[in-house]
Amino acid sequence: MAVIADTEDVGALYRVLAKRLEQLVRLDVRAPDPVIEDACQAAWSRFVDHRARVRVDATLSWLVTTAVREARRLASRDQRELSLDDALEQVAEPTLRLRSAPVEELLEQRERLAAVGQLPERQQRLLWLHALGLSYQELAVHEGYTRRTVERQLLRAKRRARELAAE
Repeated sequence: MAVIADTEDVGALYRVLAKRLEQLVRLDVRAPDPVIEDACQAAWSRFVDHRARVRVDATLSWLVTTAVREARRLASRDQRELSLDDALEQVAEPTLRLRSAPVEELLEQRERLAAVGQLPERQQRLLWLHALGLSYQELAVHEGYTRRTVERQLLRAKRRARELAAE
């Protein structure tokens, strides 16, 4: 059974199979281009982790199956979740107003930010990515952790940041 041994082989396969993979996924899943592209990239990312278990002759079918599943998952998520842009478009007149914050509130926010800087690097990174809008599952995939690890680390980070800010 021939398998892909190193990342150079993966690079060569990517150059050969990437366009074909996208074409096959587009035939199977009706979704916007960004969803298809994200799904294909997720499949390649998973392939790098699982390449030792995938036979060379089965690589394309493995990638297609993985990408199609991911594209369907992403498409169903997009249908469930309303983006902020779409929500603002549905509101006739957005009532978002900037208000000037009192000095005490600004100082408190500065203390919270300083507290985040005292956390371990992993917790800082997860907090910032979560604050940017990544879900727990997206964080797990992005950082290579399990969802439960992300939940625990974020819980610890939030708790510790509150403690540090209160000191």
